[in-house]
Amino acid sequence: MATIISWNVNGIRSVLKNGFLDFLYQTQPDILCLQEVRALPNDLGEEVLRPKGYTVHWNPAKKKGYSGTAAFVKSAPLSVGVLNSPDHDNEGRLQVLEYPDYTILNGYWPNSQDERARLDYKLDYCTAVTKLANKLVRAGKNVILCGDFNIAHTAIDLARPKENENSPGYYIEEREAMDRFIKHGYMDTFRHFCKEPGNYTWWSYRTRGRERNVGWRLDYHCVNQAFLPRVTRAWILSEVLGSDHCPVGITVD
Repeated sequence: MATIISWNVNGIRSVLKNGFLDFLYQTQPDILCLQEVRALPNDLGEEVLRPKGYTVHWNPAKKKGYSGTAAFVKSAPLSVGVLNSPDHDNEGRLQVLEYPDYTILNGYWPNSQDERARLDYKLDYCTAVTKLANKLVRAGKNVILCGDFNIAHTAIDLARPKENENSPGYYIEEREAMDRFIKHGYMDTFRHFCKEPGNYTWWSYRTRGRERNVGWRLDYHCVNQAFLPRVTRAWILSEVLGSDHCPVGITVD
């Protein structure tokens, strides 16, 4: 049994000040995928570069203090790669961690921004990630696609859908991109186990949304259909603080 947790930490240095290592050591996930680390490894201390029991693989953005992904792993992957799309790799948007039974794609989807300023860039990223996942499945691999998708897929995935129909993360183009991905044969693992509303993974600091649970579900673990029976649980760790996102987890048999 393996536990895989994903968390947009909104800055690794910030979350380190708010109990990140306590969370890591208490939770003991087999794999912890992070997004929006916003740091270069050389700027970090030994406590996070070499945590006890883990190896850390970093995929920072070239722009300092921006974007980036990382993975804390107990067992070494067979290989570690990236999307091989320069426009997206420059922002550290995706890690590819190959294991014998599955390949993890740890992604940080771009924010499409107000007035759709980066929507085309985001949709290009969605297409590139889907193509990679499909390529892996065609090659006989199982895929776990996790991270901050920056998309609330359906109306149940945010507290106020009608008020946000023209907001980044809920543009119709983004929801349709998620539809296309799912139709390629992938399953949103949390929705496989839970059909209830009111389950969110991001809350606005500005509006104190977390206190009122006025949030969005932007963070996912998705798997190819053939692998779904091996996912035994999917859950949201909404009690974990330190970021405007909370971690999400799955267990895999």
